[in-house]
Amino acid sequence: MKPPIAPIVPHKLTTHDHTRIDNYYWLRGKEEKQVLDYLKAENDFTSFITKDNKKAEEHLYKEMLGRIKETDLSVPEKDGDYYYYSRTEEGKSYSIHCRKKGSLSGKEEIILDENDLAKGKEFFSLHEFEISPDDRYLAYSTDTDGSEKHDIFIKDLSNNTIIDNSIKQAAGDVVWANDNKTIFYNQLDETMRPFQLWRHVIGSTNDDDQLVFEEKDQAYFLAPTKTKSEEFLLIYLHSKITTEVHYLDANNPKGEFQLFAERRNGVEYSLAHHEDKFYILCDENAINFKLMECPVNKTDWQHWTATVPYNEEVKLSGLDAFKDHLVIYGRKEGLKSIHIYHYASKSLKQLRFPQAIYTYWESDNPEFNTTLVRFTYSSMCTPRRVVDYDLEKETFTIKKEYEVLGGFDRSNYQEERVFARADDGTSIPISILSKKGLKKDGNNPCLLYAYGSYGSPSDPYFSSTIYSLVDRGFVYAIAHIRGGGEMGRNWYENGKFLHKKNTFTDFINCAEHLCSIAYTKAEKLVGRGGSAGGLLMGAVANMAPKQFHLICAHVPFVDALTTMLDESIPLTVIEYDEWGNPNEKKFYDYMLSYSPYDNVEAKEYPNILITAGLNDPRVQYWEPAKWCAKLRATKTDQNTLILKTNMGAGHQGQSGRYGYLKEQAFEYAHILKTLSIPF
Repeated sequence: MKPPIAPIVPHKLTTHDHTRIDNYYWLRGKEEKQVLDYLKAENDFTSFITKDNKKAEEHLYKEMLGRIKETDLSVPEKDGDYYYYSRTEEGKSYSIHCRKKGSLSGKEEIILDENDLAKGKEFFSLHEFEISPDDRYLAYSTDTDGSEKHDIFIKDLSNNTIIDNSIKQAAGDVVWANDNKTIFYNQLDETMRPFQLWRHVIGSTNDDDQLVFEEKDQAYFLAPTKTKSEEFLLIYLHSKITTEVHYLDANNPKGEFQLFAERRNGVEYSLAHHEDKFYILCDENAINFKLMECPVNKTDWQHWTATVPYNEEVKLSGLDAFKDHLVIYGRKEGLKSIHIYHYASKSLKQLRFPQAIYTYWESDNPEFNTTLVRFTYSSMCTPRRVVDYDLEKETFTIKKEYEVLGGFDRSNYQEERVFARADDGTSIPISILSKKGLKKDGNNPCLLYAYGSYGSPSDPYFSSTIYSLVDRGFVYAIAHIRGGGEMGRNWYENGKFLHKKNTFTDFINCAEHLCSIAYTKAEKLVGRGGSAGGLLMGAVANMAPKQFHLICAHVPFVDALTTMLDESIPLTVIEYDEWGNPNEKKFYDYMLSYSPYDNVEAKEYPNILITAGLNDPRVQYWEPAKWCAKLRATKTDQNTLILKTNMGAGHQGQSGRYGYLKEQAFEYAHILKTLSIPF
């Protein structure tokens, strides 16, 4: 079967001093038969190329599924009079949400079964799940096509009935006022930007809802939330580099939100409430954020004072306020950190973790009057552990370690951290997982992953699926490249705007380093990334095609320049603070110099696997489709190039735990075949 050839339909794009011809601009016509036929033809070609992988896919799927305890239970979390938890059942893709009143020995009450909601739907995602303060009502929101447009429902838990389903196609965030009948939710504009806050009262219709706030600046998103103390409702208005917060007494839902502190361009802040104070994280004159405080009744900038001295070595990222302690989440020396501030003594202590390489995730921690803070801890070879840390006794209690079946034994594996040297001399950390006793003879296959954008770190977490490669001799490596947030805010700043190419060269340097220290060689090296990490994959394929045998680019942001010039596309304007505004010539020229689609050349490329989602609002399906079409028409090699478009999903791919495993099995089987590794 021959690969499909996309018709060439020239389209002129003229900006500044440049006129660019885009032969595949027509692929933006999502509803047009010609476009859908082309995507289907690419899917058919992908199926043909991978038809011999089906047995391996099925085996890998069963193998990965065999590591999962399908019927399992989360650790119950106390919130008021109830213990809330979720559980899974064998054969069911989604979670079942439950609670017990008074004690864990009480009667189970199923409050929401996602499997029932997902019946008959190709895609399903539960976004919001919020219980009313009196525990009677549940407000939740769902997405059923991957578009990230959500319908909001209110369920009366006293009789297990839906009493309200009038809010459609919203952003999906929901916050309860303390009257137990009023919710606030955010709404989307035509570009998928959450820009309005609406008030809805149980029993009323959507037509009766009242607009409370509107953010007109297209660079800002609007998100509602509530303080842990449950005393204040908050509106966060945030761009990529600037924040503004408005607040309202949660007991007065009909009141007007008040400005906390007006926005200052380039300054971000977030806050937590405790008694008569707000505690604030702010990056004004403190690139890694400092901890401030102010009185509840005096919140403007002039009233903020330092709580503890600023420490540039620690990047602060979040606050959790409890009765006697403030928990401060952050990052130090490339790894996540937790600091504990005691209000009464004004002392600050760092929580010490037991391993040299690790990560954690914060839990909801809904209880305010407690000495316990909960988080989930793991490393590349340490399965997830739910941990309660006693803030007074400074002790750890492991509440649960998620079981990994299939004969998994962590003592058979090793994890380590090495450093590559960037072109400018910067040391780039690489986290590595492999089987213990691995021979460093340059003959090991290697999967190298990275993201490298938005200041988002790629932490060394446990993934049971990756062991299907590691057990077959693979080295799994995570490159902590600039543009991410692993090493603090400067690490991010040095991989964005006019420094974006550092992200790409860092990744190439990491690949070269793994080869130089004999972990692998180019002929056995696979690069992998998604979304903005897919942009990375596209840039690397152009810049260093001989360094990788296979590139796996998932929902890749590869048509960066054209997208950033089109303000009608969802999320474009807010992205100016990440990539730069290409309406300014310096950014236009710089983006043109690295945009993967614009830099495809007549030369040899590695094998390439591309995925897309037809309903993706973040990276429109046409970006990977256009990239594939141009590569197919331009490249000079005979290496495999396949595009797989999910016609019923969005940015996250298939929904449900089984759908995810099937996608992983497809990719892993293709990796093994492409590297000629016997299955």
